[in-house]
Amino acid sequence: MHQKYTLYSLSIYRILLYSSFTFNSLIFVSVDSANSMNKTISSTPRLLKTISLAAVIFLTVSGGPYGLEPLLQYAGKDGALLLLLLVPLLWDLPTILTVLELNSMMPVNGGYYKWVERAIGKRWAFYEGWWTWLYSFTDLAIYPVLFVTYASFFFPAIMEWKIPVFLAIIWGSAGLNILGIVPVGRVSLFLGSIIIIPFVLLFGTALFNSSLHFSMPSPSLDGIGFSALGMSLYIVMWNFLGWDNTTTYAGEVDKPVRTYLISTSIAFAVVLVLYIGTTLIAQNSGIDFANLSDSGYPMLGLKLGGNWLATLLSIGGMASAVGIFSAVILSISRIPKAMADDKFLPALFSKSHPKFDTPYISIIVCATVVSFMALWTFAELVVIDITLYGAGLFLEFISLIVLRLKEPNAPRPFKIPLNTFTLCIILLLPIGVYITALTSVLIKPESDHTPAYFAIALLLTAEIGWLIIKWRKKKTVSAE
Repeated sequence: MHQKYTLYSLSIYRILLYSSFTFNSLIFVSVDSANSMNKTISSTPRLLKTISLAAVIFLTVSGGPYGLEPLLQYAGKDGALLLLLLVPLLWDLPTILTVLELNSMMPVNGGYYKWVERAIGKRWAFYEGWWTWLYSFTDLAIYPVLFVTYASFFFPAIMEWKIPVFLAIIWGSAGLNILGIVPVGRVSLFLGSIIIIPFVLLFGTALFNSSLHFSMPSPSLDGIGFSALGMSLYIVMWNFLGWDNTTTYAGEVDKPVRTYLISTSIAFAVVLVLYIGTTLIAQNSGIDFANLSDSGYPMLGLKLGGNWLATLLSIGGMASAVGIFSAVILSISRIPKAMADDKFLPALFSKSHPKFDTPYISIIVCATVVSFMALWTFAELVVIDITLYGAGLFLEFISLIVLRLKEPNAPRPFKIPLNTFTLCIILLLPIGVYITALTSVLIKPESDHTPAYFAIALLLTAEIGWLIIKWRKKKTVSAE
């Protein structure tokens, strides 16, 4: 190996080792204190265990590197790996730590909706629930699109039948969720294996491929236009989002505080290794980045291992799309019920299935809306998705700070070991990443700004909804 490559590899290794050590230290230092809290919280039987929850978190947040393919086309060789190292530190770690502290305070169904309600009131809780509900529709719509992309490796004609395929995935996953959280957890374990195994084989094939000579690119953003940087950030942010979504069913998890700490740590490590390893292989494979973006990782498998590896990667891509879809429906379907309990949505959303005790009305409504949203393109959906998600995430950051100030002595089995002022500075990092990504899309003159404007318009509907709720309450009081 060249000396430059060796030194650079050691640098990356140290960064990852330090980040992993820091993150896992923060995680496991609180496990012992979490056990005492779990004895109180787990007085009733829970359902989802550590490994199953790790699988659900993995699918909710990632589902493997599928969907990361456009990054190399936007950021190039020098920028892709740099962004994969920086964005998790700036965007994900503050988010994960925020989620873990708030969830340890309130491990209840409704998750982030309940945190915001406790911190800054019902109005902002409505905003949080409304925005994340809208963002989840968009996020869910991405996965049937990806499924068709990977299925086209086997069946090129499937593009002509994409609408029926979209509907089959949407309503099949909805049916699975109506059956309950345990079936979703078991299916997530199975699908997670199907997703990870092809990439393990890809890594092995690349390692023993004599024609593949690894060289490490110089980390740099030189030559990347501002709009390309923005789309690169959107792609990486999208591939790492959803940590807070996994808390909405905390009331259905065995020993939720401890289980979330360990499961989140496992999922984060697996995601980071898969993303960086796959990107390094793609960079050194000689594959055309535009072709990779259009056709996905099966083309990389075909180049390095032949049809057998391309086939496995295609199957993994389809499993990823179905698995993420089911996991995200699981998380988002609990929010409308919490909002309905607060009379922000019709009481119908509070109804549970008589046999499976699941919020089946919410699941059906989600599936219906997503059936229409799936008509957008992948790039358009990603812009809408991140714009909506980031707004809700900011309310969670605010809630963390407010609860630190309002309830400094409240039990926190996991607490970020930073004072409140330092925490405010740290939380500016993901906000900066979000603003940079959105600005880069809006100022690009030749691009279609419709997705960004559409997302901003959807954000504004939260205030319209709140005014309607106030009007209805006032009308009800007057009638009495």
